[in-house]
Amino acid sequence: VIPSMRSLTAEEYVEAFKSFLDHSTEHQCMDEFNKEEMPNIMARSTLLHVNGSFPLAVLFTGLGADLKMIRILQSAHPGVFIDNEIVEPNPQHVAAYKELVNQAPDLQNVSFIWHQLTSSEYEQQVKEEGTHKKFDFIHMIQMLYRVEDIPNTIKFFHSCLDHHGKLLIIILSDSSGWASLWKKYRHCLPSTDSGHYITSNGITDILKRLGFEYRVFEFPSGWDITECFIEGDPVGGLMMDFLTGTKNFLGMAPLGLRQGLQEALCQPECSSKKDGRIIFSNNLSMIVVES
Repeated sequence: VIPSMRSLTAEEYVEAFKSFLDHSTEHQCMDEFNKEEMPNIMARSTLLHVNGSFPLAVLFTGLGADLKMIRILQSAHPGVFIDNEIVEPNPQHVAAYKELVNQAPDLQNVSFIWHQLTSSEYEQQVKEEGTHKKFDFIHMIQMLYRVEDIPNTIKFFHSCLDHHGKLLIIILSDSSGWASLWKKYRHCLPSTDSGHYITSNGITDILKRLGFEYRVFEFPSGWDITECFIEGDPVGGLMMDFLTGTKNFLGMAPLGLRQGLQEALCQPECSSKKDGRIIFSNNLSMIVVES
């Protein structure tokens, strides 16, 4: 690794992530899953709450869900109070989510507790305080890349599930372009937190070892990365930063690495062409783990 290449800071990541969301179908893909599969999953998992006699306890780690997941829970269990806790270390993500909550008029039956912590800090806090609260639904959205010890993190959050509870892990699929790119180029990029390069097969292997029962739902998603190949394009620069986890990758990476990566991005295992645009495969796996 060239010394001048470095990982993105939290603020830089937020900016690069926005360029990704603006040009990808990531959220539409999750919406599709939410619409097609979630009501059924939640109806089966939380029948105990049908009479509305006690709250539905929900924990979100990572904030990609916005308020859509809450609304799905509301529609699956009308009139039931939802006790929602959020674990998210990035202050900008927390502030943006709080703003969404403040602007939502339909959340009278929902309470929010915010933990501006990493998942491991949250785990440590729970263990130190001895407050092992049980949840009906835990949502781990695109966050296991940033976790140091993935098996133990999954094991901990699984232990927080109540009887009949569900743990939802959303992670990049092995059919995505990321899987192919990481296999070839991970050693050339600045080291990020351990576990950063994991895809769905890695997670299901862990679940098998832990003896947990699970189901996998695959949903297609694309990301228009055409601007990555336009010299000097600022959006393309941010996209390459997000792809590589590197600050100013196009400016700082050695020429051979830059060209090799751009070439790899055009290969069929990474991307397809549509109407003259280059669409990177961002397919997602939604893994539902039983308590």
